[in-house]
Amino acid sequence: MILANAFCLFFFLGTGADPAVSTKSNHCLDAAKACNLNDNCKKLRSSYISICNREISPTERCNRRKCHKALRQFFDRVPSEYTYRMLFCSCQDQACAERRRQTILPSCSYEDKEKPNCLDLRSLCRTDHLCRSRLADFHANCRASYQTLTSCPTDNYQACLGSYAGMIGFDVTPNYVDSNPTGIVVSPWCSCRGSGNMEEECEKFLKDFTENPCLRNAIQAFGNGTDVNLSPKNPPFQATQAPRVEKTPSLPDDLSDSTSLGTSVITTCTSVQEQGLKANNSKELSMCFTELTTNIIPGSKRVIKPNSGPRRARPSAALTAASFLMLKLAL
Repeated sequence: MILANAFCLFFFLGTGADPAVSTKSNHCLDAAKACNLNDNCKKLRSSYISICNREISPTERCNRRKCHKALRQFFDRVPSEYTYRMLFCSCQDQACAERRRQTILPSCSYEDKEKPNCLDLRSLCRTDHLCRSRLADFHANCRASYQTLTSCPTDNYQACLGSYAGMIGFDVTPNYVDSNPTGIVVSPWCSCRGSGNMEEECEKFLKDFTENPCLRNAIQAFGNGTDVNLSPKNPPFQATQAPRVEKTPSLPDDLSDSTSLGTSVITTCTSVQEQGLKANNSKELSMCFTELTTNIIPGSKRVIKPNSGPRRARPSAALTAASFLMLKLAL
């Protein structure tokens, strides 16, 4: 038994060459070697491998509770650039796929003598607040969506992969169901036998893993190196039609667009119209309409000042009296 455990530790740490496949094509072996080059990854990986392979008695293969705790520490404390490469590596042959399946030491952390009902397993998970939260995250981020390009909510592969990895080390720990290198199927260790009238709900829960296009596409895309997050970082800009603006006369070339429209000119021109005064042929009053929009005398840099518009002077009282007297004498 000691020799068997030593061989298993040697195999998983990737310290030797895999006789079945070369390192060039076995991406899972390459991922294990990359983990060994990082002190933190190597330390925590060696820890969970040792704990999950430690047999307690002939009837009890390992301490599952301690194994799950060690796995949670590994996936929570090691950067995803190492853990994802081991968990979602792409494979071309069965030897590579089997190494991928063995990543979490399924004989201790995943498998059991009998498969429990999936709804019972879900209920057990919901009694633990952290497991309940992780399961809810998985359903939210890996929910199959047929309105997106990738079948994932907001086309976010990374969120789905993170939620999947977050469930490892709990009662609903998922894993690859076999060592098929091409057909990716993952599932918790459970079945829907004995579900009674809850069989439909049980099948729905199980298919969220076994027949989930979002999860399957996310795993395949990561392994193929095409896991680009297609979701935009910022919400899409929704163009709206700009309000229609009346075209205003252009400014003279030697003036700045920042010249503001003076309200005093509008007041002056309006007063001329309201008082019924006739505009003379002076240059200023002939430009009154133009001033309402430009406030600039064309051909000049001078801005009309308030109350600068010409006004007709009122005739004096003496002039009025003299005119009246001359008219009377003429009659």
